Amino acid sequence: MDVEVGSNLYRNSDGTIEIEGVPQIHVTQHPSTGALLVNFALFDSSGRMLAKVVDSTMMFNERRAYDLSKTAKSVAIKEAASGKILLQLDAKAPDVVSFSMGEFHTMKGHLLEVSAKEWKIDKQRKSGLTFDANGGAVSIG
Repeated sequence: MDVEVGSNLYRNSDGTIEIEGVPQIHVTQHPSTGALLVNFALFDSSGRMLAKVVDSTMMFNERRAYDLSKTAKSVAIKEAASGKILLQLDAKAPDVVSFSMGEFHTMKGHLLEVSAKEWKIDKQRKSGLTFDANGGAVSIG
């Protein structure tokens, strides 16, 4: 599977996105329907889990603070109060997924920001690059 994170392309991944060495997002497509299936853990700045998504379904949502919206080709998680998008994933083609927008804390408490042009964590930034994951995880940070 190819995964776009901002303007960066990670070819030949297994669908896992590791952020600062910790698997935090996993994306697949349903074998018969092609529907996007997302697993994701949302943390606060202290590393405490606030929400968990399994197969594009909210399984844990502390204080109902987050909204999940999904179609067969997209999954988005927003803060319920502000409407701020925390995670936006879209299936662009078979075996191509785009992580085009997001802003959330890593398990280590750092803020990850993804926009159409780049991803950044603290002082690390990547923009417009292509990587070969060689069948493994996409590595950010």
